[in-house]
Amino acid sequence: MKFKLVIVGPFEVNCMVAVRPDNTAWIVDPGDEPEKILAAVREEGAVPGAILLTHTHFDHIGAIPALQRAHPDLPVYVHPADAPAFGDPRNQMPPDYPLAPVPRNIRDCRELAGVDVIETPGHTPGGVCYWFKDAKLLLSGDTLFAGSCGRTDFPGGDYPALKRSLARLMTLPDDVQVVPGHGPCTTIARERESNPYVRG
Repeated sequence: MKFKLVIVGPFEVNCMVAVRPDNTAWIVDPGDEPEKILAAVREEGAVPGAILLTHTHFDHIGAIPALQRAHPDLPVYVHPADAPAFGDPRNQMPPDYPLAPVPRNIRDCRELAGVDVIETPGHTPGGVCYWFKDAKLLLSGDTLFAGSCGRTDFPGGDYPALKRSLARLMTLPDDVQVVPGHGPCTTIARERESNPYVRG
């Protein structure tokens, strides 16, 4: 599997394009700039195959309507506990992120084959991380950041649950590369050693 990082939108979301052996691309957290994302898919000689979400906050889902207009059958994989945020008027920030329509073809991300889906509630009730074991790559969404962790003061946030989720991630091998939802990449070893939210 090949990976291409695309940073999108005013919140600089780390959207990942993961190209599978059949040249279909999983688009993880398409927060904004759909044309930029589609261009990245084309540059890899691939076609969109699915959208995967670590969670459903507005800055991670903003490009879904345009992507589904361009590819009407594109499924959206998300944890069922996060799906209710679609269409929730609290999940918007106009004018950059107005309330988006509920996507079509929503599916349970836990049914995906080819990636380990780690349930990491806390930042949101249905937050997940995607672990590509063979590539030693973790897409941690807004659960784990370099030197920090996700906020829990949004609706559905739960700090004790987030702490448990962080502890779960720290059981992964040291050499796993972590691509968070925002900001620089890191490793499990680095976060285990220096992240105050992991150590505290």
